[in-house]
Amino acid sequence: MTHVNDVAVPENLADLVIHMSGVGVRRGNNNLLADLDWSVELDERWVVLGPNGAGKTTLLKLAAAELHPTTGAVHVLGERLGRVDVFELRTRIGFTSAAVNGRVPAEEKVRDVVVSAGYAVLGRWRETYDELDTDRAEELLAALGIGHLADRSYGTLSEGERKRTLIARSLMTDPELLLLDEPAAGLDLGGREDLVARLSDLAYDADAPAMVLVTHHVEEIPPGFTHALLLSEGRAVAAGLMDDVLTSENLSQAFGQELMLQRSGDRYFARRR
Repeated sequence: MTHVNDVAVPENLADLVIHMSGVGVRRGNNNLLADLDWSVELDERWVVLGPNGAGKTTLLKLAAAELHPTTGAVHVLGERLGRVDVFELRTRIGFTSAAVNGRVPAEEKVRDVVVSAGYAVLGRWRETYDELDTDRAEELLAALGIGHLADRSYGTLSEGERKRTLIARSLMTDPELLLLDEPAAGLDLGGREDLVARLSDLAYDADAPAMVLVTHHVEEIPPGFTHALLLSEGRAVAAGLMDDVLTSENLSQAFGQELMLQRSGDRYFARRR
């Protein structure tokens, strides 16, 4: 471990997709995150869990280079925020969230929603794409089970189909890091289970990028995810290997009530004691 301007920098920084040291984010009198240390390695798949207001989305925005910390240091893909062109860095990151969903033009064709990630735009205008680009977009849509929707307008899709379209878009540029902010939110049971299964396939793919998935619910954790970070009031309750972190005690502490965690096969379930 070395220190640069009093910030700890690990010797193996090149092997870390995300490294946060002493990170805090403050807005007015509120600490959205406080004194957070967290690292993600190349082959890891992380789930970030916590109640509303725990700081999950703030954390993901830092990892997406869309937000700078108030205190501490954030390194993403070996680059320190504040000392790198974030617009170039963002091209190496796949990011999907409800905010992205809200910016997609309703009349946009599904294929174009995906392929336009190459120019980091939403809504095709004058940019051009070659056959390789459109072929890749169609392959990603097919892999997520919605290849038949390529010519449909985005506004006509169900919520689950939109979520899968945006995941395909986030993979279009072959990112080194994939960030998913509550991808199963708003889905019915069938839609959730279909999405969880497809994210599980992606998690088990050795060629897939490092992944971070934010959720409120343990039921939404896809099999194949390896690590977990529990947040509460902007601070880490526990972080590490899934089996070590996901316990009834840690979950109860994070959510502020007595919860019982159960496991069935490779899926998790929680209920109040």
